[in-house]
Amino acid sequence: MARPYPKQISPLEGEMPGRAEGGILARLALMIALALVSFPAHAASKAEVEAMFRAWIDNDLWPAARKTGVSEKTFRAAMDGVTLNWDLPDLVPPGSKPKKEQAQSQAEFSAPGAYFSEKRLQSLAARGSSLARAHASTLRRIEQRFGVPGEIVLAVWGRESGFGSAKIPYSAVEVLATKAFMSTRKDLFRKELIAALHIVDGGDRTVGQLRGSWAGALGQPQFMPTSFLQYAVDFDGDGVRDIWDSVPDTLASIANYLVKKGWQPGRGWGYEVSIPDGVSCAQEGPDLAKPISAWASSGITRISGKAFPAGEAKASGMMLVPAGTHGPEFIVTPNFYVLKEYNNSDLYALFLGNLADRIAYGSGPFRGAWGDVGRMLRSDVLAMQKALVAKGYDVGKVDGLPGYKTRRSLGDWQAKNGLAPTCFPDASLKAKLR
Repeated sequence: MARPYPKQISPLEGEMPGRAEGGILARLALMIALALVSFPAHAASKAEVEAMFRAWIDNDLWPAARKTGVSEKTFRAAMDGVTLNWDLPDLVPPGSKPKKEQAQSQAEFSAPGAYFSEKRLQSLAARGSSLARAHASTLRRIEQRFGVPGEIVLAVWGRESGFGSAKIPYSAVEVLATKAFMSTRKDLFRKELIAALHIVDGGDRTVGQLRGSWAGALGQPQFMPTSFLQYAVDFDGDGVRDIWDSVPDTLASIANYLVKKGWQPGRGWGYEVSIPDGVSCAQEGPDLAKPISAWASSGITRISGKAFPAGEAKASGMMLVPAGTHGPEFIVTPNFYVLKEYNNSDLYALFLGNLADRIAYGSGPFRGAWGDVGRMLRSDVLAMQKALVAKGYDVGKVDGLPGYKTRRSLGDWQAKNGLAPTCFPDASLKAKLR
């Protein structure tokens, strides 16, 4: 049953009772503080910003939280002592402007091979295999209930928090409040802060126990508070959803998240393949799915030498070439894109898939070598995207990051201009693509 909204208490109640002039002065001070929050004329000092922050808590955050059903008791317990954390990244204090984005090259998107540290993968796989045996019974029950293989759940757990070994040092309320007040994405963090207050209100965690990362992600699965409310599971039967200290709750919550995002039981994430000459790399993407038998008919084979499972012939698969022809090639299932729901990166999902295969089958790195790509600045990729858009191509988001729409549009352009499609930006194309 929804909790009735508590009575809103004015921040001025109880101030200088019986003295009208005191009330007027207090109201005037509040109006000035609120004006500074909305329209700062200059970069404010830390003391001024802290005062604005307190006014924002009482006069902006509290009414918003109250409307969603957060109790005043919980709100005051969480917010009365909270202060701004000035050490967090991406902060924009009142009166200042966001820092301009500088030209850069990001390894996760521009140099794909750098993402797959063999030393790290081997370490996670060894630990994951040991934990698969230690928690075999729990993982079997999770797979029976949710349909997500244990190795996939373990891979997410390992990638997100080192199987629970990573430190989770921050007060989630402090982080979220700071970012909701003065970050580059205030609306997002305001929503997450109110969700965190609902977690406390629901009894799963006290304010002091609500620990997270510098970005406000909670516990071992690194759920944002809204995800906790939607997907966290009490799997050990103690009446609380504990993704900080309970392994069963942590693993079941990861599985619940994936199945709610569309995980298809009975299917894996995908296959490393060999794409023959004559089959264009510009066919990748979730919107260009084909039956796996159709991909096989075009000459695409598994790099392991094994045939695609007979039961997969009519099921859909998608081409994935994260480094174009300069790296490993894949046919992935819709479950691959479910993994991307956890973190919207092709390389992140491939990392999970490879780690899961190592845990389940003792396999090793991808067979295909990552080529010598990734030396272009993000600004260079951005210029290429703009040039493709001007020629009528759909590159997705024009952000300097070569996602699948950028890769396949580049491959299409190369083919139409007499070049062998590589489907990945490199310096040799900068002068040609204008």
